[in-house]
Amino acid sequence: MNKQFENTKRACKSLALLSDEQRNEVLLAVSDAIINGEERLLRANGEDLARMDKSNPLYDRLQLTPQRLEAIAQDMRNVATLPTPLGHITKQKTLPNGLRLCRVSVPFGVIGMIYEARPNVTFDVFSLCFKSGNACILKGGKDADASNREAVALIHEVLQRFGVSTDVVALLPATHEATAELLSAVGYVDLCIPRGGRRLIDFVRDTARVPVIETGAGVVNTYFDKDGDLDMGRAIILNAKTRRVSVCNALDCLLVHQDRLEHLGKLVEPLAGKHVIIYADEPAYKALDGQYPFLQHATTDSFGTEFMDYKLAIKTVASLEDALAHIDRYGSGHSEAIITANEQNARRFQQHVDAACVYWNAPTSFTDGAQFGLGAEIGISTQKLGPRGPMALEEITTYKWLIEGEGQTRP
Repeated sequence: MNKQFENTKRACKSLALLSDEQRNEVLLAVSDAIINGEERLLRANGEDLARMDKSNPLYDRLQLTPQRLEAIAQDMRNVATLPTPLGHITKQKTLPNGLRLCRVSVPFGVIGMIYEARPNVTFDVFSLCFKSGNACILKGGKDADASNREAVALIHEVLQRFGVSTDVVALLPATHEATAELLSAVGYVDLCIPRGGRRLIDFVRDTARVPVIETGAGVVNTYFDKDGDLDMGRAIILNAKTRRVSVCNALDCLLVHQDRLEHLGKLVEPLAGKHVIIYADEPAYKALDGQYPFLQHATTDSFGTEFMDYKLAIKTVASLEDALAHIDRYGSGHSEAIITANEQNARRFQQHVDAACVYWNAPTSFTDGAQFGLGAEIGISTQKLGPRGPMALEEITTYKWLIEGEGQTRP
């Protein structure tokens, strides 16, 4: 695969010759091609879906529909309308010796992306990388291989039409060997980003010889406080849990104050319409017994689990401090939420919780690059060194210093 790595590294340099207007024109053309190529994309996606059991939590992530393709195309149009992240002067100064320093934003270069059964990521990564002047090497999972190959073929057709090298976006074979090659591509890959479950992310972090930005699995908690509004809580919990259960911002554990157990049945009632299985601790189980149809006893494994399914754990807490302690122990640093009318509790929650996104009276389903006004996202970073939270255009640029002198020499 070194030949492909070499070609992509070389093609990356050619992106610098394109103006932002030219990049936008290509992105808009790819967006149109997604809509016009709906039939071929759905056909390829159907091949992948036919190989997966519908009960698999990844089935929803894998599935493309006309509506999802329209949303993908719209996200690409949104990226095209955003200001370029390149050429921004982030610091400027003149030293006492007369040297003029300027720090300016530039692309990383070649970005490697390793992801699982999410064909929409193929388009999202291309749009963000292309807009920001980065080339990308994609390594998708075998479950979505037909979908990914058709998507990249469509992108290549548009690039050829505009006279842009197709090597600016490459798709590797869906094999473990390809993953190993990508993670060892020192000198070719400037940055690697894994996007998937905990096992994939841990493997990439522990194995890579190239720089990695870690995107974390989302073990997401929401705390319904003693002063939480019942109607608001019902709507937030339903949306956070069931909008799309297979994504990383979906709710996994509901923490409920013990003084609100009498309202718990009403709070989770809407979930029954979606057949959500609830794993409740003993106090919550007693409160829901006979009221909720899909009720089971929680085990120690129920907490700290990213379900990616119509499943929810419930933990009873005696105070805000107990809720914070639970999140400290089981949270993944992705997204956490509190539902309360008590501003003091809300501010304390937001200050204490160590996560990329911390919500007050809103569902964690908003943790998304497009929802944050970023056009799309390349992943949700849960690390603290470098970008954190939804990563889009600015997060996949770096900077360089430009220095101008008039013959000064250093003493």
